[in-house]
Amino acid sequence: MNEKANIGLIGLAVMGENLVMNMESKGYKVAVFNRSVNKVDNFINTRAQGKNIIGTHSLEELVSKLETPRKVMLLVKAGEPVDSFINQLLPLLDKEDIIIDGGNSYFKDTIRRTKLVEDNGLYYIGTGVSGGEEGALKGPSLMPGGSLNAWNKVKDILQNISAKVEDGSACCDWVGLNGAGHFVKMVHNGIEYGDMQLICEAYSLMKNVLNLSNDEMHEIFSEWNKSELNSYLIEITADILTHKEADGFHTIDKILDTAGQKGTGKWTGISSLDQGVALTLITEAVFARYISAMKDERVEASPKFKKPVIDFKEDKKEFIEKIKNALLVSKIISYAQGFSLMMSAAKTYDWDLNYGSIALMWRGGCIIRSSFLKKIKEAYDTNPDLNNLILDPYFANIINKCSEDWREVVSVAVKNGIAVPAFSSALNYFDAYTCERLPANLLQAQRDYFGAHTYERVDMERNKFFHTNWTGEGGKTSSSTYNA
Repeated sequence: MNEKANIGLIGLAVMGENLVMNMESKGYKVAVFNRSVNKVDNFINTRAQGKNIIGTHSLEELVSKLETPRKVMLLVKAGEPVDSFINQLLPLLDKEDIIIDGGNSYFKDTIRRTKLVEDNGLYYIGTGVSGGEEGALKGPSLMPGGSLNAWNKVKDILQNISAKVEDGSACCDWVGLNGAGHFVKMVHNGIEYGDMQLICEAYSLMKNVLNLSNDEMHEIFSEWNKSELNSYLIEITADILTHKEADGFHTIDKILDTAGQKGTGKWTGISSLDQGVALTLITEAVFARYISAMKDERVEASPKFKKPVIDFKEDKKEFIEKIKNALLVSKIISYAQGFSLMMSAAKTYDWDLNYGSIALMWRGGCIIRSSFLKKIKEAYDTNPDLNNLILDPYFANIINKCSEDWREVVSVAVKNGIAVPAFSSALNYFDAYTCERLPANLLQAQRDYFGAHTYERVDMERNKFFHTNWTGEGGKTSSSTYNA
C-alpha cells in the first residue's frame, strides 16, 4: 500500500470530490488536499473510506505522495486562489511536473499562468470541465489546453474519466496551446446561457400566452426530448416541471424569478466585443439574467404601464409546434455565433482549433450535450473552413423550413407583451447576416459627416476610402480609418 498516487487533486468541494471518486473508480490512485484540512478527514472517513484515495494535510505531503512526473490538479475557485496554489506548488515540484487547472478560469489568466509555469521548467494545463456534479462523478466533458508536451502524460487519465459517446469516443481531446481549453469552455458556458434562456422563453410563451399547466408543459418538453431538440437541458426542464413538494404544489412556482450567474457568460460577451464578433443571442441571455435580478424595480414598474391583454385565438397544438421550431432555429443561431467567436479567437491567439472535435467533446457529459452536436461535428468534418454554421446545407435547410414559424412566434410574443430577447435577437442576427445590403451606408455617411471618418464606395474597389465635405465648410482633411 506504499505505492505512489497517480495524480493529486486540490479542492474538495462538490466538483473536486466527485472527480476524485470518478478517477478512483477508473483504477487510479488519488492523493487529495484541501485548504481546510478538516474536509480531507471528513472525505477520507466517509465517501472515500476503503477507496484507493490518500488524504494529505499539507502541499508538501501531497507532492511527496505522487509518482513522477507529478500531476497536480486544482479544483478551486477561479482567480487569486489558483495563482496562490501555483506559487506554493512551484518550489515543491520538479522539472516537467504538471499542474492542471480544472476550474472555470478566465482564458487570459491561463495564458499568463502557462507562461509562468513553463518559464519555471514545468508544464501547465488549463482544462474546462463541464457536466456539473453528475458529470464529474460519471464522466464529464473535458477541454484541455496549455503545454503541448504535457498532453501525452495526462491523456490517458483525462480521457478515461471523461464521458463517452455511442461509439466509445471520449468527450475529451487536446484543444490547443495556452488558454485555448479555457476559452472553449467559456464559449461552451456562453452557449449554455443561450440554450437556457431560449428554453425559458419557450416556457414563458406556453405558460403566459397558451395558459398551459406545468403538467402539460412537462409532457411537451418530454416529447421534444425525443426529437431534434433532444438534450440534457430539455430533459431536466421536463423533470423540473413535474416536481412537486409535500403540499402538492409544483416547486417551479415557488422559485423567485431572479437568476444568478458566475461570470463566464459575461466573459463570453466581453470576448465577442474584443474580437468584433456579433454574439447577440448569448449576450442577450446574460442581459436577461441582469434584468431578472432587478426584481424590486420590476415589481414597482409593472402596474405603472399599460400592457397588452393576452389575446390568442389560434390552435394551441399548432402554435406549440411553432414554438418548437423557433427554439430549434434559435439554438442553431446560438451555436453558430459561438463557433464564429472561436474561429476569430483562433486567429488572434494562433490556436489550431478543430471544431468537429470540439463538437464531439460537447456531445456527452457536459451541460449542453445534445444529439444536435453530432450534426455540428459532421458539418465541420465536411468543411473545416465553414465560415458560419448556418451556411452548412443541413442547418440552412432547417432554417428555411422553420423561419416562418420563427417569425410568427416572435410576432405573437411582441403583440402580447412577452419578453423574448433570445428568440428575437437570434432572428435579427439571421436577418442581418443574410441581408445583402444593410443601412450601414447611412451610418458611415453620418460618421464621415461629423468626424471625417471616411467611407468605402460601391463603385470602387474595397479598402479604398473617401471623405465628403458635406457642408461645404469643412476642409479636405479626414481621420485615419480603422476598426477598434
